[in-house]
Amino acid sequence: MKNSVSGRNPHGASRRDFLRVAGRSAVATALAGAIVPHVHAAEQSTIKLALIGCGGRGTGAVTDAFATSGGPVKLYAMADLFENRLQGSLKRLSDAAADKVDVTPERAFLGFDAYKKAIDCLSPGDVVILTTSSVFRPLHFEYAVQKGLHVFMEKSFAVDAPGTRRILKAAEESEKKNLKVGCGFMWRHSKARQEVVQRIYDGAIGDVHTLRIYRVHGPVYCPKLPEGANELMFQLQRPVSFNWVTGGFFIDWHCHNVDQACWVKNAWPVAAQGMGGRCYAEAGNLFDHYSVEYTFADGAKLFAWSRHMPNCWNEYADFAHGSKGSAVIMANLGQPQPKIYKSQKMEKDEIVWEYGQPDLNPYRAEWQILVDAIRQDTPHNEGRRAGEANLATLMGRMATHTGRYVTWDEALNSDFEFIADIDNMSENTPAPLQAGPDGIYAAPQPGLTKEI
Repeated sequence: MKNSVSGRNPHGASRRDFLRVAGRSAVATALAGAIVPHVHAAEQSTIKLALIGCGGRGTGAVTDAFATSGGPVKLYAMADLFENRLQGSLKRLSDAAADKVDVTPERAFLGFDAYKKAIDCLSPGDVVILTTSSVFRPLHFEYAVQKGLHVFMEKSFAVDAPGTRRILKAAEESEKKNLKVGCGFMWRHSKARQEVVQRIYDGAIGDVHTLRIYRVHGPVYCPKLPEGANELMFQLQRPVSFNWVTGGFFIDWHCHNVDQACWVKNAWPVAAQGMGGRCYAEAGNLFDHYSVEYTFADGAKLFAWSRHMPNCWNEYADFAHGSKGSAVIMANLGQPQPKIYKSQKMEKDEIVWEYGQPDLNPYRAEWQILVDAIRQDTPHNEGRRAGEANLATLMGRMATHTGRYVTWDEALNSDFEFIADIDNMSENTPAPLQAGPDGIYAAPQPGLTKEI
């Protein structure tokens, strides 16, 4: 696979300029190697893991790390806000791979500062796994980089522009320190997707002018706030239902599709406008449907649809249209089944190429690449791209919630933030959002809501 298949073009610069920008990580790594100690693990030495955030994503990430080859990997420390979640994850992982779990009670931490305690258990060459809700991702990433540790961080990465800027700054510092960073966009490591993207880069469908991405399926359900509940902890236990916790499902879930579409286009969008609303009150403080039109520097469009309602048409797929044909980038989540057509008719007799075989497991592939880079001290840092993809998705939510036409620069430089001092949040911090008398949370109001 040619290098260009994983390249990025921030706003339609030439392919050569784009690859030069994408190569900054490698340059920084080479420079860092001359001035800082190497922080890679020896070929057969044990890589220790600290899991920060013990929900399903975190447990799955550890399972994928355990499946890597090339040397031993052990879970050494864990941290979470909720004891039942930590203990449940520990039990599942121990039951599945007891020989790879070495978490003593003294290395299982609870609370808002637990991440520091777990990270402090590691040494250079080890990996911090960041899988909490993304409101905490910037400060956790910063601390891991400060400690000189490699990082695997799940999407999404920040809930507002100040948090995204923190991610980007920490990513830059991680490059200087020669750290390896995986960012949880596993679709980038799917062989099927890589193949169709490379063919598009090689001109199979001509100039890409339109992209369509869909994540429309069942609802996100948030119950009414129980009487007497700690409202902050209630919201943190239902993260995808609250914009301040994960950015909402358009950010936390749809960022995969936005990143993939921008990968296909080989550029980031320069502006966005969107529309949305809420039909069902049990959606936290989110809209339950979003329609966003992104514009690229060359005028090409990306249309992003995200809807979560019962009894509606469902689709989870991505498509590209060019001057000479069209392509299925992903037909479904499990098996993308990419295809290229000679026209805009996506019909069987119009197919000129299809992948035609099962895809590898991209969750496992992204971990193998990260571990190999650590053991062999080869360049691998996806932190900058994580921040930029997060900003692209965030721009769409900003436009939809505010009703404004939002440019990339406006999104990046926005001072709006949901929480002014997330670093010092505690269980006694007042919840950023308050439920109404009926226990229901108000949705954004375009024309009135401020997110820029």
